[in-house]
Amino acid sequence: MQSIRVAVLAFNGVSLFHLSVPGVVLGAAQSAPDEPRYEINYCAEVPGVVSSDQGIGLAVSHGLELMEGSDVIVIPAWGDQSVAASAQLVRALQVANSKGKLIVGLCLGAFVLGDAGLLDGKEATTHWVARDEFARRFPEVHFRPEVLYVSAGNIMTSAGTVAAIDCCLHLVRQRLGADVANRTAKMLVTPPHRQGGQAQYVEHPVPQLSSETHLSDVLAWARINLAGNLSLDVLADMAKMSRRTFTRRFKEATGTTVSKWLNAERVVRAQELLETTELPIECIAGEVGFGTPLSLRQHFAAHLSTSPSDYRKMFCLGMNPKTERKSDSVLSNRMLDLIP
Repeated sequence: MQSIRVAVLAFNGVSLFHLSVPGVVLGAAQSAPDEPRYEINYCAEVPGVVSSDQGIGLAVSHGLELMEGSDVIVIPAWGDQSVAASAQLVRALQVANSKGKLIVGLCLGAFVLGDAGLLDGKEATTHWVARDEFARRFPEVHFRPEVLYVSAGNIMTSAGTVAAIDCCLHLVRQRLGADVANRTAKMLVTPPHRQGGQAQYVEHPVPQLSSETHLSDVLAWARINLAGNLSLDVLADMAKMSRRTFTRRFKEATGTTVSKWLNAERVVRAQELLETTELPIECIAGEVGFGTPLSLRQHFAAHLSTSPSDYRKMFCLGMNPKTERKSDSVLSNRMLDLIP
């Protein structure tokens, strides 16, 4: 059976991790004897020794012509997204795209695909730290900053760093089926499909606001009193403004509404409690101001595309199983109380 040929681009400063992920994941894809296997090779714009981000020299014998004879082309995380891809690389990718080859941009590698015009009119993602620059550079792209990876026709892009594994497992799932992808994930000791998206990992810095508006103090106070009365009247009074003025100033400063901002902050606080405590879900819901576990789950799903319990399993590996079972039991009893 003919192999699925994969060309992985190497360049000076390339991430050793991202350069290795396609070979590790796709190479571990164990299909049946009569089914195709992945054959991984590496290329560079100029064959020879390429220096990695770890200072290790890598001997690359193939040039970009390797892409012509490959079925899949992988661009690892670009070393500096502000540096545009060369005309030679752009042309090679455009030719490959015209032939319908599968082209994958891992993490900041999505910028290279964007430079080649392969993402225009398509959904795509990249590492959340570069989301603003990506959206600015490529306005014709339907940017999806909250997901781990996107598959749009013959183009795939992934989010930050480890999401490259998720992306490559999805590639295996597409070509060789779910059974092979699941076996591969077990070999790598990683979930075959992670719930949620990279929105779970985005940092939420405190906005720098003009002190004369009192908004900074109000926002800081609200963050430590999320379970209290945070009505518009209360917040406006603290800011020494009318409701109308406060609403307008708040939108100008934060880019969102008061209710949306509060819900986002409550989700962030719930994430912290899920990661660092063994509090039952219902207690966390009250602690952050959502009131009920149902409300917490709804907002978690809206903001992070996952549930509080799944988030805790992912991030709180030291969770005491007895406490977790107790939390589930309490929540189950509360749900039973709601049944007429």
